[in-house]
Amino acid sequence: MDFSNIDFDAVEAAPSFEPIPAGNYKCMITDHEQKPTKAQTGSYLQLKIEIIEGPYSGRIVFDRLNLLNPNPTAVQIATRTLKSIGAALQVPLHNSEELLDRPLMVKLAVRPASNGYDASNDVKGYASAGAVPVAPAAAPVAAPAAAAPPWKR
Repeated sequence: MDFSNIDFDAVEAAPSFEPIPAGNYKCMITDHEQKPTKAQTGSYLQLKIEIIEGPYSGRIVFDRLNLLNPNPTAVQIATRTLKSIGAALQVPLHNSEELLDRPLMVKLAVRPASNGYDASNDVKGYASAGAVPVAPAAAPVAAPAAAAPPWKR
């Protein structure tokens, strides 16, 4: 195949899929989707999170919250994480749309490659956009002055 008609100077290189180094990053949740679990016994809320500042600006990571799951521990972790996101965004959450397009700090860790999977990033916590360090995602977060309403789909 002849490539002489392609202007490679006008094309950006393919993005890197190497994990982002562990640390705290200013981000925004830009999209969300409810998806069924692999076992088809529940569903999770997948959050698409974009880094909005620094050398990794534009990179995307995902977080998955098991809000409907037969394992009560998984649901408890997801609910606590959702509460910490609401506290970081400083909004009472009524639905998942309220998570979108608001800056917040996200703590990322690197999960090493294993079992045939490449190394990847895991979200470990959320905090307000002006705050560092980030509280762990599964840790309870102090309730704001007015209690946030329960999660509604």
